Amino acid sequence: MITLTVFNHAGGAGKTSLARDVGYELAHGGQRVLLIDLDPQANLTGWLGVGGIEIDQTIYPVAVDGAPLPAPVQVHGLSLIPAHVDLASAEAQMLGQVGSILFLKQALTAVADQYDVVLIDSPPSLGQLATLGALAADRLIVPMPTRQKGLDALPGLNRAMGMYHRLRPELRVALYVPTMHDARRLHDREVLEQLRGYLNPMSEPVPQREAVWLDSTTAGQPVGVYAPRSPVHADVIRLTSAIAQAAGLRYEGPA
Repeated sequence: MITLTVFNHAGGAGKTSLARDVGYELAHGGQRVLLIDLDPQANLTGWLGVGGIEIDQTIYPVAVDGAPLPAPVQVHGLSLIPAHVDLASAEAQMLGQVGSILFLKQALTAVADQYDVVLIDSPPSLGQLATLGALAADRLIVPMPTRQKGLDALPGLNRAMGMYHRLRPELRVALYVPTMHDARRLHDREVLEQLRGYLNPMSEPVPQREAVWLDSTTAGQPVGVYAPRSPVHADVIRLTSAIAQAAGLRYEGPA
């Protein structure tokens, strides 16, 4: 089992879309995939069409008490540990628990024989839940929007990586993923070149194709379910292949 945490402390980078759609493609390709929604906004949960969640179904008991992983929800061929708005209260409670930032890593070790890959959707912060997710990872996947906010996020991102590396010296980034890229815009092209100068390894950029992404979230379906064989689905397949290669996962894509 390999654990990949999709991390960027800045919001709007494309973390949740990446976790949902890459997770679905890997599962559709035969991998046993566990998704973990660590964001109290619960976008990953909602974007998979899952509702009516209680706090004990989330990562809360793990983060606060060091409990085993709760039983996941099954949706679209994926196993999902969902999120809930009250998960935010775990931040303060974790501060009073020695070693709590390693509780998720320990809980995942106990289920290592049940999954091939775990994808963790990290909250857009540098708080305790984000640290919990980062330190549970074998590798990080870092989406970076090819906009000014992507460049603005670099100093904070570097600080976070330095902190996580001190706590887990073996932890590294498997792949940086440029997102929301419009090749027609000079600004996007310039930002992409600047990001390439700072970050390595980096995938090819994910094009900005808003309509299908937005409509699929409203439908509560991965792109591969909502719009199979669409240009956006082709983008997702290419991205999944890049992440799989970077993480050492088997993925052959759809037949």
